[in-house]
Amino acid sequence: MTTIENERLSAVATYSARKAHRKVWDWPTRLVHWGLVAALAGAYVTNKLGASYFSLHLFFGYATIVLVVFRIVWGFVGTRHARFVNFVEGPRGVLRYVSAVGRGRLTRYAGHNPLGALMVLTLLCLLGAQAAFGLFGDDEIFNTGPLAGLVSKEQSLFLTSLHRKLFYVILAAVGLHVGAVIAHVAVKKEPLIRAMISGSKPSEHVAPDEAIQTSRSALAFLLLAAITALLAVGLHFAPTPATDLASF
Repeated sequence: MTTIENERLSAVATYSARKAHRKVWDWPTRLVHWGLVAALAGAYVTNKLGASYFSLHLFFGYATIVLVVFRIVWGFVGTRHARFVNFVEGPRGVLRYVSAVGRGRLTRYAGHNPLGALMVLTLLCLLGAQAAFGLFGDDEIFNTGPLAGLVSKEQSLFLTSLHRKLFYVILAAVGLHVGAVIAHVAVKKEPLIRAMISGSKPSEHVAPDEAIQTSRSALAFLLLAAITALLAVGLHFAPTPATDLASF
């Protein structure tokens, strides 16, 4: 076999390997997923490190807000499998899926399955609420959240309590999510983790007409910049919390 023939066969094999996977997740969706993982971990670590790391703790909270708000907007204007209308189902759809899984029927979804969709919504709500509560927080020692001046001292302390307690609810939800992903990878042999990194799934899991062709990058960058700017402006003009003279 000649060198030219070998190169031709190699090119054909490379092309076939590429066609064996089809793009499902755009990079903005993947950025939100892994960005929220990093933000949650960073917020936890900086909280454990103490009050001197409060500014970093705030940074991770801001990042969470930007990512959650972006993902909600992206759920309406993003690519096919990122849009809520294409993967969020009502109670009947969820029950049909659970019933099919319980009976051992083959269930394949290019994007999120109905239970996965519920987890997406749950985590977005929990993380968004957690970060929002933190904006009004008061540790009663050195630090207050940037929006604490918008509420009374009692309200701030109440929201701080919710902020602390909600973390454990988030941990439970994350644990459930990770367990479900591991089950899909181990039992159903679906490479969900790899797909959320590369954006692609094996072609047998994705029909040709279900693959996405673009990540709509220009729109994603514009939305991220706009959401970040709006948050920055809102925080800049937030009133300074009143000093509690009784504590001195």
